[in-house]
Amino acid sequence: MRSSDTTPLAGERSRIGSIDALRGLVMLLMLVDHVREFFYLHAQVRDPVDLSVTPPDLFLTRAASHLCAPVFILLTGLSASLYAAKHDSPRAASAFLLKRGILLVLLEVTLVNLAWTRNLLPPVLYLQVIWAIGLSMVALAGILWLPRAVLLAVSLALMLGHNLLDAVVLTPDQPGFALWSILHQRGLVPLPWGAARTSYPVLPWIGVIGAGYALGPLFARALPTGGRRWRLLALGGSALAAFLVLRGLNGYGDPVPWQPGATAFATALSFVNLTKYPPSADFLLLTLGVGLLLLAVFEVLPAAGLGWLRTFGGAPLFFYLLHLFLLRLIHDGAAGLGLAGASGRMEAGSPMQVWLIAAGLSLPLFVACRWMVQLKRRAVWPGLSYL
Repeated sequence: MRSSDTTPLAGERSRIGSIDALRGLVMLLMLVDHVREFFYLHAQVRDPVDLSVTPPDLFLTRAASHLCAPVFILLTGLSASLYAAKHDSPRAASAFLLKRGILLVLLEVTLVNLAWTRNLLPPVLYLQVIWAIGLSMVALAGILWLPRAVLLAVSLALMLGHNLLDAVVLTPDQPGFALWSILHQRGLVPLPWGAARTSYPVLPWIGVIGAGYALGPLFARALPTGGRRWRLLALGGSALAAFLVLRGLNGYGDPVPWQPGATAFATALSFVNLTKYPPSADFLLLTLGVGLLLLAVFEVLPAAGLGWLRTFGGAPLFFYLLHLFLLRLIHDGAAGLGLAGASGRMEAGSPMQVWLIAAGLSLPLFVACRWMVQLKRRAVWPGLSYL
């Protein structure tokens, strides 16, 4: 059986193995990046990375995590399309997206911020990827009613054209500052007790989730697996080709141009040193191109070999919340034992140690996710589908 085959499970809709496997892969890459964020003060990086002070291994560690948000949000849109097809009802998909999106926004401002800051009302409330996914789902609940061709055109315009808006910069005293900070401009929005940091402006992410929804027909049962695979390869290859052309011109596509380096390797690092907040057109072409190619590869790999990735991808929200609180527990325990510096973070080590710690943490997380997937299969409570 190929990984893309669907396997009906009692009490659970059929799942496509390649989608779960790719989702699981990007979640593990996210784990690596969050280990770096929690434990290694020296491994904090800017956006884009300052190549003059960032070692190549640290840059590549950070760059690997760039796949996470774009691929996950694309797959979220794709899964919503499959949900609509399964229920033969865009209305059902719209209602599901609206409820789940609101839930994610609430989780971001409560449990997720609690895990990062130890405070339910921190001086700075960080609105990060879960917030962006939630708002993107709420937006998709409305725009999925558009004809698919129109939806795709709007999505591509948001993904690839939003950098035309980079020159629109509002200050806190100007009307619309809060809304514009949520949509496109990172900023600090005043709150009664502090401020909210819009780390993930959502306008381009709405384009990504819409593009994922438009991919739904590729996974229709009437389309042979081989035909889907070749279409995914063509789409991924086209995105990468467009990236090479746009980035090569070194004009529109990313706010930070690439610079020739002392070596070919240094030049290559500068070429792929892209802006994530908000994700530039070049950033999305590169990451989504790679993601589509990986999805095509996972279509042909044996399902048994991808089972561990599918387990992580089968309980994504559960994994996300659990890994944050596990990292918080370990971090605070290390600080209590005097293993962290004055900053509260470890200040020694290497990117290789980040990967090794993440690999070690993936084992208990796998056990927990496997338990949750089995629980979801038994359909003990319908609300488990949100995890």
